[in-house]
Amino acid sequence: MKNSLNNKNGLKREMGLFSATILVIANMVGTGIFTTSGFIMQELGDPASLLLCWIVGGVFALSGALCYGELGAMFPRAGGEYVFLRESFGKGVAFLSGWISLVVGFSAPIAAAAIAFATYLLRLLPNIPHVEYACTLFDVKVFVLSHITLTAIAVVVIISLAHYHSLSLGTKIQNILTLFKVGFIICLVAAGFWYGQGETGLVFTAPAVETVFSGRFAVALIFVSFAFSGWNAAAYLGGEIRDPERNIRVSLLAGTLFVIFVYLVLNVLYLYALPAEKMSGVLEVGAESATALFGRNIGQFFAAAIAVGLLSVLSAMIMTGPRVYYAMARDGVFFELFGRVNSLHRTPAHSILLQGGLAALLILTASFDALLLYIGFTLSLSATLTVIGMIRLRFSSPRLNRPYRTFGYPLTPLLFIAGNLWIICFSIASRPITALLGLGTIGAGGVVYSCFRAKGGLARDGEEDCPRVASMVD
Repeated sequence: MKNSLNNKNGLKREMGLFSATILVIANMVGTGIFTTSGFIMQELGDPASLLLCWIVGGVFALSGALCYGELGAMFPRAGGEYVFLRESFGKGVAFLSGWISLVVGFSAPIAAAAIAFATYLLRLLPNIPHVEYACTLFDVKVFVLSHITLTAIAVVVIISLAHYHSLSLGTKIQNILTLFKVGFIICLVAAGFWYGQGETGLVFTAPAVETVFSGRFAVALIFVSFAFSGWNAAAYLGGEIRDPERNIRVSLLAGTLFVIFVYLVLNVLYLYALPAEKMSGVLEVGAESATALFGRNIGQFFAAAIAVGLLSVLSAMIMTGPRVYYAMARDGVFFELFGRVNSLHRTPAHSILLQGGLAALLILTASFDALLLYIGFTLSLSATLTVIGMIRLRFSSPRLNRPYRTFGYPLTPLLFIAGNLWIICFSIASRPITALLGLGTIGAGGVVYSCFRAKGGLARDGEEDCPRVASMVD
């Protein structure tokens, strides 16, 4: 598909390869790597198992990126998984994917990133009094209003307004924040190993076999999956990327490989800085490591830099998510309002505001670690189904134009599917409440979709009001 066949839906192809790759890196490097290693260590209790967990998660993410590269080249349109699943399974399944993206794929990670940002930022301001008002139900907190939640909501509002203004402004902010974050990480790693006061005699032993094949390892992989989520980011802006057949797959692959390397190096630095017992269960593991390496004063500086770096992932998700709801609305399976582009700013403004509102609600109602498990489990379901759909299209539509074919097919998609099914099954067994919340979210999406069908708000599968890309053959 040539760039001349640009979207007739109001979006413009303004993003090049560099910005698309930056978007992938920004979506991935952020909340997860600076917060989850402590929870992973709490599950596994072993440095070698922790590193292996990050390697396995990286292999899964790379496999997924290779598969999404094929899908993105085939269907270079705004919406990502929603578009891919519509072409492979129809509007019903696609809607559920879009629903997951709305609640779990973007709004919940935005909430988690904002909470992490506020936690890191307020760590630098110890004199601010801790004020908290909590509403409980059966001794469970269902609503929390505090200086952390208010700060988190404020930053979501500010960055959402920046992306509401224009794609150009949003992209510039995104690139600056991401380049700062990458530069900061390079400085942190170099200074940490060169000047830091860490454990010079750090030795890794082989992880225990019983740990690797246990439910604890699978649960730890949920945290890793959350940290790697975002490897598919460029696919969501397929309608705004120049030369999408090439640039989508290259940005996915390059961004994912870079992040795998960064994550492994950072985790080695954490282990160099903190013994396992001091890392276990710590949310601000990045700040704790910096303090251990450089002392409190310099550690505070690095904590501030981490807080700024978290703005990058927050910005990336606020930019990416609304394109999914926009695509759903344009397809007639979501409220028409969210399919409109602002005539002045040329952005999906209503979708951006919807996402910001949902993120604020989640900030007030969910704890941080519960959010991570909920996100990781539910997104694993959606990504697995998308890759299954890619295989299905190989059989059902062999004549589709495929500018790029997945490297290592069929082993690559089968590895991704098997790995995610392993995570899903162990998650259900060991964290049933989290699994039920994820499945409940999908079930709620099914109810909403049924309501749209009952009201005649969409065409039946195969009778789309938008021309399907799948109709384009060699």
